[in-house]
Amino acid sequence: MKKEEKTNVMRVLDQKKISYNSYNYESTGAISGVEVAAALGQDPNRTFKTLVTIGKTKNHYVFMVPVAEELDLKKAAKAVGEKSIEMIKSKELLPLTGYIHGGCSPIGMKKYFQTVIHQTAADYETIIFSGGKIGYQVEIALGDLQKVVRVQLGDII
Repeated sequence: MKKEEKTNVMRVLDQKKISYNSYNYESTGAISGVEVAAALGQDPNRTFKTLVTIGKTKNHYVFMVPVAEELDLKKAAKAVGEKSIEMIKSKELLPLTGYIHGGCSPIGMKKYFQTVIHQTAADYETIIFSGGKIGYQVEIALGDLQKVVRVQLGDII
């Protein structure tokens, strides 16, 4: 039997002794977050995508929203005290975070960025998000995520 490949995210969680479920959807061809949630048979409302933005002050921020939703840039800016924010360009993602588009996780980025997750995350026992590599998702409790990354809740959609 092939040992499951560990992503950086899983190694960080193991190191901090945080229990999680991991999912692999490589073979499904799922691309969008909604397709990934469907491929895994998961509720898209508790499956989150990780978005990286840059503010007017040139600070970077990470936002996590349910996969079927869009980040509201005005609300997001307000949540982090910026006048305005915009999504970073795809090519800036890897050098900034160490992750590629579609495999970006709030855990294990090259450095810490202020992170805001949509407030509905608090409604679920566990939430699902990228395992740090395309094809991998992890599921943990919000409280456990907050032990690894300082995540605040906000109205950002």
